[in-house]
Amino acid sequence: MTAYLKHTEAEIEEVRQRSLPQHKLIAYQRSLDLLRAVVACGIRDARLREQATKSSKSACLNIAEAAGRWSAADRARIFQIARGEACESAAAVEIAALTGDASKPASSAVASYASELFAMLTALIKRPS
Repeated sequence: MTAYLKHTEAEIEEVRQRSLPQHKLIAYQRSLDLLRAVVACGIRDARLREQATKSSKSACLNIAEAAGRWSAADRARIFQIARGEACESAAAVEIAALTGDASKPASSAVASYASELFAMLTALIKRPS
């Protein structure tokens, strides 16, 4: 992971104190890290770049939507969608790296964030309300 994607403890605490529910979720912060990493990859294939960026944005938005839902079933369903979007984003970057349209180190950073996010979302899906 590159230095510009890391957060200080003060930044993390500031985010936790925001009033919107998604700001209290570490998974939401990790999804933003994933989005930043995808954008930083500079994927040269326009279609893969669009797919990776769109799915990363969708993961962020779905986590925010789930955080605002009242019922546990709604939250779990939307977190499942976000988890799929994170996987899609990582796969698009992986394919771009495999075909020479993105660097392998950039792909590794995306894979790391996506893996962490996948685990976090799995826990949120399984969590009782």
